[in-house]
Amino acid sequence: MIDPPNPDDPSEESSQNDGPQSQEIRHSHIGALVPSHVARGVFTTGAVVLQGQHEFILDFLLRMQQPQQVVARIVMPPAVVHQFILALQENIHRYEDRFGPIHMPTIPNQNQQSRQSAQDLYETLKISDDVQSGTYANAVMIGHSPTEFSFDFITTFFPRSSVSQRVFMASANAQRLLDSMNHSFQQFQERLRNPPPPPPADEENGPSGFSSPEGDWPPGL
Repeated sequence: MIDPPNPDDPSEESSQNDGPQSQEIRHSHIGALVPSHVARGVFTTGAVVLQGQHEFILDFLLRMQQPQQVVARIVMPPAVVHQFILALQENIHRYEDRFGPIHMPTIPNQNQQSRQSAQDLYETLKISDDVQSGTYANAVMIGHSPTEFSFDFITTFFPRSSVSQRVFMASANAQRLLDSMNHSFQQFQERLRNPPPPPPADEENGPSGFSSPEGDWPPGL
């Protein structure tokens, strides 16, 4: 027989507090720290969205000169991607209410250009060692001017939130980013509802955990 705990007995309280404890931490990323090496940010002319089995990869590109580059790589969990999509939709609506509709540029012969595979695309891109492994983010703050959108990707880790990457892009590219993310996230949800068979293993690199990417290529801006 086990006697019930006595709330007035301090020895009982001590014995109950000896085990593992956990506490939920809530962060506010409004006052997130901005490290000096992040504050200047990077400019991008477009983005590619890759789906992993457990995360999304956002590769922000600079394609104005050769070699074309991946200037920032963001790693985000699916739940944050969904929140990002909703926040970007809201910001684009606010932008258009204030500045008018976003006009997408007309690209000559766009329908005649074949879509690149991921392998072909990344063979043309330069990825530096400090970008290759990516930057994790579990929150995003979005702002805009009359011509650009800004994205502060944030890591909300205890005890303080910090901006891990700052990205700027033209307003038209923000709309294209939203379209790509929407399409990719819909594919992700469909994959959860109807899991595909395991992909065949690559002879050199083993099985690939990523689906076909979504993005602005070709031809980019």
